[in-house]
Amino acid sequence: MPPSGPSGLRIKSPDVLVAESGADLEGHGLKRTMGLFQLVCFGIGAIVGTGIFVGLSDTVARSGPAVLVSFVLAAVTCVFTAFSFAELGGAIPVSGSSYSYAYATLGERTAFLVGWCLLLEYGVSVSAVAVGWGQYLNELLNSLVGWQLPAALSSPPGDGGIVNIPAVVVMLLAAVLLVRGIRESARATAAMAVLKLGILVLFCAIAFTAFQDGNLTPFAPEGIAGITSGASVAFFSYIGFDAITTAGEEVRNPHRNIPTAIMICIGLVTVLYCVVALSAIGALSADEVGDKPAALSLVVNQVTGSAVGGGVIAFGAVVAIASVVLAVMYGQTRILMSMSRDGLVPRVFERISPKTSTPVAGTWIVAVLFAVPAAVVPLDVVMNLTTIGTLAVMAVVNVSVMVLRRTRPDLPRRFRVPLFPLSPVLGIAFCAYLIYGTGPATWLQFAGFLVVGALVYALYGRRNSRLGRGGAEPVGDGRETAAAGPRGTVG
Repeated sequence: MPPSGPSGLRIKSPDVLVAESGADLEGHGLKRTMGLFQLVCFGIGAIVGTGIFVGLSDTVARSGPAVLVSFVLAAVTCVFTAFSFAELGGAIPVSGSSYSYAYATLGERTAFLVGWCLLLEYGVSVSAVAVGWGQYLNELLNSLVGWQLPAALSSPPGDGGIVNIPAVVVMLLAAVLLVRGIRESARATAAMAVLKLGILVLFCAIAFTAFQDGNLTPFAPEGIAGITSGASVAFFSYIGFDAITTAGEEVRNPHRNIPTAIMICIGLVTVLYCVVALSAIGALSADEVGDKPAALSLVVNQVTGSAVGGGVIAFGAVVAIASVVLAVMYGQTRILMSMSRDGLVPRVFERISPKTSTPVAGTWIVAVLFAVPAAVVPLDVVMNLTTIGTLAVMAVVNVSVMVLRRTRPDLPRRFRVPLFPLSPVLGIAFCAYLIYGTGPATWLQFAGFLVVGALVYALYGRRNSRLGRGGAEPVGDGRETAAAGPRGTVG
């Protein structure tokens, strides 16, 4: 649509999105250095962390042994949406992920609100993840030296803490690694992903030695309501798989590797979560696991009668959660970079260092900005709000894949959503179902968050949009092509 149209309906074609990717306006581009293995490890690094090491106990507290059903329900929601992400990620391999897909299908205003929600999914969730790091760090310190940080300095408010110092430390360490370069970050993420998968396999092997059938009854003490509520909490464990698409400009052969990596990660993680949950509640009862900090270490300590095994699990959790912080912070910086290219957020986020080929300034801003809620915000508050924000984004992605099939049937697609349009429709339905499970208080918080986002767009984004100021011009078929910017050419 021409830039002169209504601001909220400005649409940027996939051709322009791809043409603009790979280099910022100063000509210092990102580098394609990640292969399929590194991308899969990056996805696992973004997914497996606080959700299973810390959030498992919260899910068990709501659904009991039916936590298995809750994990499967959350996984099914992700699978349908993962199909849509895989098609769009292969067809439009850019760093903007969900934000860019919405811009190409539903218009600028919707795209901005999607980006706003991604601040929850990536930015706020990385704060929530960092909060859980302190629990296992203390468990590790206790097993190694018999000492741990005071609760006032290592726990979130509401759990006996005043300021969570470990949460701030892990975010700043992740920023240091990210600004060094994507090659170094990818290698570190791959190493940590392999290590934490090994630790979780070890946990299952230990826990299954104490498995008791009686711990699985009653299977669903809270009925369907408990399973649904548990699934909404369990969904947090899957947040991050879409971060794979934020690496679209730094992956070799993205049209093939992005869809493949998404499918591998969802399948592997779902099986892993169900086996870990089954072994945990089989070794101890749901009452013993539910609402317990560092639950996996607790299980191993009880089974082995020693703190050594729990210390090993704690070490795995420390590594796992750190890798999530690293991967999710990476995704947030790339989302903001894409929004900055479009003028919807300040230009500092699009600046790429010619030395490291990374957005150095944007990375440090993200690290400092979200270290604050990590230090002082209770974990359960940000988890619930993050979940509903992510579900809303996923619903939009399912809508986007249907719109793009209609408006751009000619667009090359290496992967196509199976059972179209049933799959994206079911994806929307499952997202709505889990949103319902988050509860009225979370709905109101999210509504207020969206209102603030709409105001930010009206006051800043709409006025500074490059597309709205003629940053793209319509061509013969109604699509847009990038025009020269004030400091050089785009693409």
